[in-house]
Amino acid sequence: MDRVLSNQTPPRQEPEAAKAYRALEKLIVTLELAPASITTEGSLIERVGLGRTPVREAIQRLAWEGLIEIRPRAGLAIAPIHAGDWLKVLDARRGVESILARAAARFITREGAELFHTAALHMQKAVISGNVVAFLEADKALDEAMAAASENPFAARLAAPLQTHSRRFWFRYQADTGLAEAAEHHVQIIRAILEGDVEGAGREADRLIGLLRLHAEAAAR
Repeated sequence: MDRVLSNQTPPRQEPEAAKAYRALEKLIVTLELAPASITTEGSLIERVGLGRTPVREAIQRLAWEGLIEIRPRAGLAIAPIHAGDWLKVLDARRGVESILARAAARFITREGAELFHTAALHMQKAVISGNVVAFLEADKALDEAMAAASENPFAARLAAPLQTHSRRFWFRYQADTGLAEAAEHHVQIIRAILEGDVEGAGREADRLIGLLRLHAEAAAR
């Protein structure tokens, strides 16, 4: 689990719109774009250092995901954050996460395994250094590895925005205390997937959502 397989293929060049989306998503998840704040397209273009077209495409995607509200002639509103909504997000995630984990275990390939090894390594390094943002980036990499390995684009597209909302809630309410515990649950999912344990992967995914739900219930109180 601690090693990254060698001879990895070089990453493909990421499209500008995808770069803009990742940059803006990170700003929203880490609350650098404050919940319920108002911003503008021009301000976001300046902030991420990319062109108008890719940033506009990213804004449209984030609006569809419920992270930005486009207000004509009034700017862009960053989604507010209410503790009780975390429970709703997790309830929506529970079933689809199990589907993805089980499918990933069933269809895992050598190339897919490399992605899981890398995500696990980065997550462990983030825990050791106490770097919450690096942990969130590793968590997103794990979600993307699972989406690719599952060979189920329909479930992956459903899960992705819920995962982003969940990371945002976790950063707001749990990041100060939950790194090691969360990492251990993620590692258990990865281990089951790499072993091809379909039932175990689904069970561990459900356990992770259960853990997060306990934190969400505490935040709601």
